[in-house]
Amino acid sequence: MNEVDILGMQQYLSLVQEVLEHGEKRQDRTGVGTVSIFGIQRKYDLREGFPLVTTKKVNFRNVVVELLWFLRGDTNIQYLVQNSVNIWNEWAFQVYLEDNKLEAKFPRYSEEWKVEMQKFMEQVKVDNEFARVWGELGPVYGKQWRRWEAKDGTEVDQIAQAIETIKRDPFSRRILVSGWNVGELQGLIKAKHHAPPSCHTVFQFYVSGKRLDLQLYQRSADIALGVPYNVASYAALLTAMAQETGYEPGIFTHTLGDAHIYLNHVDGMREQLKRVPFTLPKLTLARKPLFELTPDDFELENYQCHPFIKFQIAV
Repeated sequence: MNEVDILGMQQYLSLVQEVLEHGEKRQDRTGVGTVSIFGIQRKYDLREGFPLVTTKKVNFRNVVVELLWFLRGDTNIQYLVQNSVNIWNEWAFQVYLEDNKLEAKFPRYSEEWKVEMQKFMEQVKVDNEFARVWGELGPVYGKQWRRWEAKDGTEVDQIAQAIETIKRDPFSRRILVSGWNVGELQGLIKAKHHAPPSCHTVFQFYVSGKRLDLQLYQRSADIALGVPYNVASYAALLTAMAQETGYEPGIFTHTLGDAHIYLNHVDGMREQLKRVPFTLPKLTLARKPLFELTPDDFELENYQCHPFIKFQIAV
């Protein structure tokens, strides 16, 4: 095994270990409790391999479908459900139960809850009107990336602007995309029908020679469930943006605010620390414009991983 090949995964495992060893126990919005550190950074060099976690199985197709959902400017879970991606379902389902006063009938994570959630997903999948009412998450990533509402009422496509600026003015220090829309934030926090405010608050591109780099600031980072997806998603985004603008994908810098492990995830995290990482896989993309890419256009080669570890999402 080449030490360089597994460096990206050692970065992730060292993050896990640092939070477990030095984090403080804290209460949180979900009531589960976490162990947390504030202000951590890790770097993943895509020239050394694609940084998909190998110490547990990660469904890379889910990562790609979610990323393309963001890039579509979509905020409704129907596209995800139709593509067998269920990672956002609980947010919408919880609102459905609350608004229909069904929480007592279907206690969270009970067998009855699971059956009812499956019915909910099937209806969202095939019933456009039901999906319109109950599948909408509010102004989450897709809207902010592609349809940011300006003061004059127009919409700003931040991704298209970033592409144009990289091509026209590669040394610009303003190639940023923001998911933290202060103008909409108060309504988002108060409204039951929305997922929480964006965890990935802002990301910035940087051209260095023939290389395109990307840095993400993430205000809240779920180390067990979210971060493996986040790293893979932004590495895939960097790969796609580099191809679109004529550069080589370079370094993804992941800067974390509240980096936390939920207390009911600690055992699974310790299990991952016992596992030896495999060589990193390679990602290749079809030669197509960014906004025409489909899930089948992302080809992951030589992905070896340890068995899946089940972590329960905290809503």
